[in-house]
Amino acid sequence: MTTPRTAFVAAPVLMGAYGVIRMLDGLDGSRGPGFAWSLGHLCFLAALVLFVQGFAAMRTMTGGGRLSTVGLWTGTAGAVALAGQFAIDLVVGFMSADRGAMEEMFTRIQDIPGMLPVFYELVPLLFFVGQLILVAQLAARRVLKPWAPVLVLVSALVPLIGKDFIPLGAALLLVAFAPLRPVRETAAAASKVPVA
Repeated sequence: MTTPRTAFVAAPVLMGAYGVIRMLDGLDGSRGPGFAWSLGHLCFLAALVLFVQGFAAMRTMTGGGRLSTVGLWTGTAGAVALAGQFAIDLVVGFMSADRGAMEEMFTRIQDIPGMLPVFYELVPLLFFVGQLILVAQLAARRVLKPWAPVLVLVSALVPLIGKDFIPLGAALLLVAFAPLRPVRETAAAASKVPVA
């Protein structure tokens, strides 16, 4: 199983890889379907799995209180919604011959009642809310730097400017998460008694 430390590095890296692949896929003026579309979406799905693992580790690092539990489950709910969105995108890519066919299929899917708020608009935002709750708690406990929540917030906002900024958001998360270590290592370090 991936260690928390690996998750805190690999999740932003895979998220950034999705952003880079997405930009490369659009160089010809059209994104998907094809290998780049599928690879990018698989990278992001893998990142979501690792982010959820990281959220669980963050909750442990905070001491597992009520607010951190809310952060964990809020972030996880958002991650599940995002995973659903990216899984839909993957299936649409596999089933479509060209971008025009993809657009038609997306329109049919998104016309299903509840599909947009659950998978595309509202529930996915919980991923960022939960992450911010957990990071803010770790910053308050001085496990993370005081500016780490600011980086996480900016990371969540930069894709709203343009999705080409996703790699920048991923880089900000790498910086914010840099001080985190596996819980076992943290506990071991805290239990050591200095020798006089």
